[in-house]
Amino acid sequence: MAGTRMGAGIQECDVTFTKDRQLVCRHAQCDLHSTTNVVAIPELNAKCTVPFRPAANGSEATAKCCTSDFTLTEIKRLCAKMDAYNPNASTPEEYLGGTPAYQTDLYAKTCSPVLTLREFIRLVDNLGLKFTPELKTPEVPMPFPPGSDYTQKKFAQQMIDEFKEAGVKPERVFPQSFLYEDILYWLKAEPRWGKQAVLLDESGDAPGAMPQAIANLQKYAKAGVKIIAPPLPYLVTVKNGKIVPSEYAIAAKKADLKIITWTLERSGWIGDGSGGGYYYTSVANLTNNEGDVYNLLHVLAQDVGVIGVFSDWSATVTYYANCFGLF
Repeated sequence: MAGTRMGAGIQECDVTFTKDRQLVCRHAQCDLHSTTNVVAIPELNAKCTVPFRPAANGSEATAKCCTSDFTLTEIKRLCAKMDAYNPNASTPEEYLGGTPAYQTDLYAKTCSPVLTLREFIRLVDNLGLKFTPELKTPEVPMPFPPGSDYTQKKFAQQMIDEFKEAGVKPERVFPQSFLYEDILYWLKAEPRWGKQAVLLDESGDAPGAMPQAIANLQKYAKAGVKIIAPPLPYLVTVKNGKIVPSEYAIAAKKADLKIITWTLERSGWIGDGSGGGYYYTSVANLTNNEGDVYNLLHVLAQDVGVIGVFSDWSATVTYYANCFGLF
């Protein structure tokens, strides 16, 4: 709702599944320990893949709690919070802390439930907005559970089916995944939905991997992919002291791929000496103050020609889009 008030026109739900195969919104299948209060509920903590263990003898506190560890009824007992944890915690309550100073716990002051995909669809539909559901890569072996018929393809189909059941038109939905096979499945099995499918691309992260990531773009386009979504640093570089489109960005446009990028405002303060961290790695020597966020956004919009920007604080992109008449 905060993102909507700040002007976001498309809302994201990262889609994963519960023990009883219900679809819920979580950033990852196994992040409940850092995005909810699960470790502070003893009977649920005990069901986690790795229950909470306090920091001791120089070792950090640990926990790993997955949506697939719990039924939907159990997950509905949880309160969602900012994704963070305290590695030095000696108690479950201490473990729930650790939110970075540049983020906010404002919305964690009351118990906000974990949304199901159906609830997300209903909420966003009532707001009149569009949807970008991300099929999260499972962190448990598929099919789930082993020996069952719940395959990756059934998971991918279930996500589309819930939009169909809600009466949402495919033109309002941008299904996305990091798995190329998911995109290929939608293109073949659900072409009306697949034509707006977004291939999230992080294949250039490993040292020396960028040339192959660039080469893959033609392959994706020939297979029918229309939208590619790489992280911010893939799309820009520095030339003659200015931020300019990268080889990746140029190759994507040559392949006639539309581009969405991620994630603006995910970093901490630009001027704290970090240069913005991961999301600014390709232009770090030109980013040293908060206004440089807009310098980057300007190049992405005007020179790279992105059609959208994932953002953790959508007011920044909204302000820019209004100033330059992009709505």
